[in-house]
Amino acid sequence: MMTAFVAELVRAANETDKVSPLEVTRMLHRAIVSIRDLRESLGIPGSGTATDDGIVLFDVATDAERLGAAERAAALLKAADMLRTLHVATNEGTRIWIYEQAPLT
Repeated sequence: MMTAFVAELVRAANETDKVSPLEVTRMLHRAIVSIRDLRESLGIPGSGTATDDGIVLFDVATDAERLGAAERAAALLKAADMLRTLHVATNEGTRIWIYEQAPLT
């Protein structure tokens, strides 16, 4: 199912003239939820900053109507790449452990 969705994202990116901004928004929202779930399953926290790719995707989804086809296509490809990478890591049993260093006193 994940590979079919990744293929759908890539196809939409390559045919932005056939995909409405509303469809791009819906696809990106679906991708964002899947990315979040996969990150959580791997133990990867979101940064919550403007440089977090999940937030960048959300911004594009929100402004899809005002953005150009190239920007929408780039976001769809970014989402596809993130999903593919996270899916591979999940299937390989990868887990990430993040430890915070205690502040020096």
